[in-house]
Amino acid sequence: MGQSWIFGLFCVTLVTLVTRVTRVTLVTFPHSCDFPQMTSLRAKIHAGQFVVTTELTPPKGIDLSDIYASADALKDVVDGINLTESPRARMAIEPTAVARLLIERGVEPIVQFTARDRNRIALQSDILGAAALGIRNVVFMTGDNPKHGDHPDAKPVFDLQTAQMIAAARSLTRGRDLAGNELKGAPDLFIGATANPGADNLSLEVENSRGKIDAGAQFFQTQALYDTALLLRYVEALRDDGVALLVGIIPLKSAKMARWLNANVPGIRVPEALIAEMDAVAADTNAELRLGIDTAARIIREVRPYCAGVHLMTMGWEKHIPAILRASGIRER
Repeated sequence: MGQSWIFGLFCVTLVTLVTRVTRVTLVTFPHSCDFPQMTSLRAKIHAGQFVVTTELTPPKGIDLSDIYASADALKDVVDGINLTESPRARMAIEPTAVARLLIERGVEPIVQFTARDRNRIALQSDILGAAALGIRNVVFMTGDNPKHGDHPDAKPVFDLQTAQMIAAARSLTRGRDLAGNELKGAPDLFIGATANPGADNLSLEVENSRGKIDAGAQFFQTQALYDTALLLRYVEALRDDGVALLVGIIPLKSAKMARWLNANVPGIRVPEALIAEMDAVAADTNAELRLGIDTAARIIREVRPYCAGVHLMTMGWEKHIPAILRASGIRER
């Protein structure tokens, strides 16, 4: 009887130890060199491929089922997916964590970093953390003021301007922090920023763009464009082929949406002729959808000779991206 009792206790202890080890093993992250291998956005651009990126907004919470579904549907259609950082100053889950989880699903993420919420210490720390998790593509921007978001009493930081954020990232890739201190291991980053070819003050926009390029920007994702002439004006004024330009496109869902963009988003100019086209089909939902898809596809065809790719900001129309790309002729299936 005594020996049976001892043997039973031994079995229970062994099962407990195995269970604990299994649990630890399940939550241990692999080293970055073990991450799924995929053709990088940077490699495609350097090879002269016309790339397509889009963006998804992480949720306010930890239920990632919707963003997983969208990312899984798009990973074989686009070349990279931006993860926004609390856009419009509305708090959402931190995008670097979501990016790491998407990497595990075979998705190439592009993580946005804003100046709104970080000083220079936190910014560099977060960039290094993202790189350690296998994230290579980063985009820097100012970010929306908290007073317009869902936490209006939050204190904005804005310690660094966008060009300074880019310079900090480039310094990290060269093995030193912004203060000149040596790093123990430098990150490999593809550094991006935003640009606005439709800005009213073109000379100021070009000056800002050149400042970002000088600081280390390797690619731009632009504000949405509906007039190729504005892109040509910007490209001619910038006269710099050292940065990859990804032209922003927001597919139009209706004439009402077009008028709202013109009235509320700086740098966006939807031509009145296009708004009139949308008005003409306003009574037919299917016709509106077809016109929105066809217009986005037409813009892609028009801008293709002048840029390295496009950035589709579909605002809930992610499921229509394949149709847009088929209609544009840059994706066969």
